[in-house]
Amino acid sequence: MADRIARHLPLTEPTYYILLALTEPLHGYAVMQKVEQLSHGAVIVGPGTLYGAFSTLERDGLIVKVAEVERRKSYALTALGRQVLLAQIGRLQVMVRRGGEVAARLKATGTR
Repeated sequence: MADRIARHLPLTEPTYYILLALTEPLHGYAVMQKVEQLSHGAVIVGPGTLYGAFSTLERDGLIVKVAEVERRKSYALTALGRQVLLAQIGRLQVMVRRGGEVAARLKATGTR
């Protein structure tokens, strides 16, 4: 199972935010809004990027279509998608911790 998760890592920033948004079922436009909100405007996903990502994530088994009303398709994370997202969050936490340690050392030594 670890190999199934590891082959999806690291996630790109847009993919990370798309998976974060899909912790609740959402349709495309709502995902675009949620990504912008979650990233505080740092990541803006356009329709072409989003639907390409949906296609890849669905093919890879990370998301699944849960509803389709008229032309609005709603997606949600699969169990594998949740595991990949949690693994990415763990990776980011390690990066932040290590970066904090280095930053503290750099601040302690001052500028030379």
